[in-house]
Amino acid sequence: MAGFLSRNSSVVAIRAFLLVILSFLAVQASAQDAMLRGFIRDADNGEPMQGVNVVLTDDSGAFLGASSDFQGLFVIASIPPGTYFLRATFIGFRAILDTLRFSADEIQSFNIEMFFETTDLDEVVVETDREGAGVAAVVAGLQIIRPQDIDAIPSLDVAGDLATYLQTLPGVVTSGDQGGQFFVRGGEPTQNLVLIDGALIYQPFHLIGFYSAFPSTIINVTDFHAGGYGAKYGGRLSSVLSVNTRNGNKRRVSGEIDIGPFISGGRIEGPLIANRVSILLSGRVSVIEHGAKQYLDEPLPYKFSDLFGKIHADLTPNSQLSFTGLSTYDRGTIDPVAADDSLDITADQIIWRNKVFTGKYMLLPTTLPIQAEIIFSTSEVENTFGSEDDPSRTSSAKRFGFAANITHFGPSFDINWGLFLNSMTLKTDLNDASLEFSDEQENVTEVGIYMETELTVARRLRIRPGVRVVSYPSNSTNYLEPRLRLIYDLGFHQFNIAAGIYHQEVIGLTDRRDAGDVFTAWTVAERGSVPEAVHLILGYQIQAGNSLNFSTEVFYKKLSNLSIARWSAFPQFTTDFQPADGEVRGFDFRIEFSKGIFYGFANYGYTIVEYEARQDGLDLWFGSPTLIFSPPHDRRNQVNALFSLSKNGFRFSTRWQYGSGTPFSESFGFDEFILVDGPIDVRDEPGETRVLYGRPYEGRLPDYHRLDMTLDKMFVLKGRKKLTVQLGVTNVYDRDNLFYVDLFTLRTLNQLPRIPSISAKLEF
Repeated sequence: MAGFLSRNSSVVAIRAFLLVILSFLAVQASAQDAMLRGFIRDADNGEPMQGVNVVLTDDSGAFLGASSDFQGLFVIASIPPGTYFLRATFIGFRAILDTLRFSADEIQSFNIEMFFETTDLDEVVVETDREGAGVAAVVAGLQIIRPQDIDAIPSLDVAGDLATYLQTLPGVVTSGDQGGQFFVRGGEPTQNLVLIDGALIYQPFHLIGFYSAFPSTIINVTDFHAGGYGAKYGGRLSSVLSVNTRNGNKRRVSGEIDIGPFISGGRIEGPLIANRVSILLSGRVSVIEHGAKQYLDEPLPYKFSDLFGKIHADLTPNSQLSFTGLSTYDRGTIDPVAADDSLDITADQIIWRNKVFTGKYMLLPTTLPIQAEIIFSTSEVENTFGSEDDPSRTSSAKRFGFAANITHFGPSFDINWGLFLNSMTLKTDLNDASLEFSDEQENVTEVGIYMETELTVARRLRIRPGVRVVSYPSNSTNYLEPRLRLIYDLGFHQFNIAAGIYHQEVIGLTDRRDAGDVFTAWTVAERGSVPEAVHLILGYQIQAGNSLNFSTEVFYKKLSNLSIARWSAFPQFTTDFQPADGEVRGFDFRIEFSKGIFYGFANYGYTIVEYEARQDGLDLWFGSPTLIFSPPHDRRNQVNALFSLSKNGFRFSTRWQYGSGTPFSESFGFDEFILVDGPIDVRDEPGETRVLYGRPYEGRLPDYHRLDMTLDKMFVLKGRKKLTVQLGVTNVYDRDNLFYVDLFTLRTLNQLPRIPSISAKLEF
């Protein structure tokens, strides 16, 4: 790929990019058709409404239509001049009817507020080519997640969390109940791009694996790309999790209070300026020491919290401004020896902190058929390991980001394009390692442009080509990243393909010696050798009415130029690199059923991950200059099944989860190594401790499986208040699931045992 992804290729791509945009604008300038656009909101709280069908019908009965996206935005282009009847419908809301007249080249704005009503409405089905409309489904690696999807999953608390839902997806492997790590289709945690309102968050999950920085009550909609994502996203090799948050109630003050055995918190929102500006605040803090620990005979040395805030303003009918802030804190002891209260040992702690801030401005120019979005963001993470006062390892990353995203609405297709600039500062200090460097600061810049569009062929075939041109000036490298999504929709059957090339300069290293280590050191790939991934996804889906859905995908990833921690027999963490390549291949399928009071799904995922590492001295250890192994996140088989029943205000849910054992390196003993480079007196020189490992990652941890059950009851109180009470049991049959193995003492730490719980949520 080196010749293809050269500096000259990047220049050619930029010129081609500008030529396409100019050509498109020239076509726009000569167009005669009109355009209708606007925002649709819930009249009760001012929140945007997604999936509202908007139809224009003329006297002949011909119609044009569109559906609103997560911002509530709908756009109908290519409207011949004339008079039309408008109808906007959404199940459970009063239909909006109006008459509109369009002139040639007119761009007309029409904002809509919809009122809730209990009578049934006739649904108008609209075929739309705009991505983001319609029901949630797995299409070419993309899963759209809404708050109601999250709340359907049994969890330790009545308040839902995005982490609980992600664990039910077949391509997602987690470190379990503890650890706060998730792996997507063979990728590593630091290869996932996680965004909140367009801003990067480095470590979005808490140490207790049921929780993330994203409670369901702050989420509008989440796009989860398990692979094959489009040209808008880059800088990561594995997946994209893009969380778009709610704007807050612009009509009245509302909120909730949550009390549970692991975490408690609350949310409050309301207008700062009625109908114009809203604020939403959410905060949670762990209460393990007063809640869940009462049920256990072992310590739970964890503390975590998160705080979220957002201000959203409608500046004009065609422009919006928002500011989002997020802060998280995690502290815990993942050490089975130090966690034992009977031993007088100072505990080593893992601590991480996230701080994120983003400002977003969105504009619909009155005279141009475009949508413009400008995003400024800052992101910061700090990791420490060791004693709280004097940690032995620290690592931090700071990032400033700027992005401009433009959508040109065309007569027959749209063009999405944009530019981005990211500047990062990375610091690592490893006091317990004998390295070429142990205290280093690195400055990294990433800049580029992207473009993608969607073309419809014969109303059944949708093709979404894209290209991303990215430059890493600090690494003196430039890359051209083509992307493609293809959807062939036959109604009952749907076929899809996704493919693309991806690069990641900033990488995270973890200690591969212990099973369960979660400390991450952020650093930069070796100069001239940026890690690369090639994705290919083939998918098939059957939609049997509104009750039954079946989907399956086959996926392949080719990984090149990976930088992984150098293999060493010494018990110390290192950021010394060894190069590696890899392959990921597998498949998964999901069947989902929803009918009346019943809901359920079952999915299965099969994945094989193999790395081939190269390092000086490997032939002395293993008889070969290369080492082929499966990394610690190679979970071959994974099953999730859920069933729920809702009736008379009660909801019973049960969920079973299974994962086959993941690899780890077995140790068989220790010795003391003395480098004889001169006269040595062994009475004064004790040597340096080495671990006698077996062949790397040939051991497998035990299988993981767990059954959870919950029973919810909602009570409607006076004054628009609702109280939900949940009784639950986690790990019903008390399975001993292994979490952490200390290879020096061979002591182990298990996941959470059976925990009965009661939690409550009051909404007002």
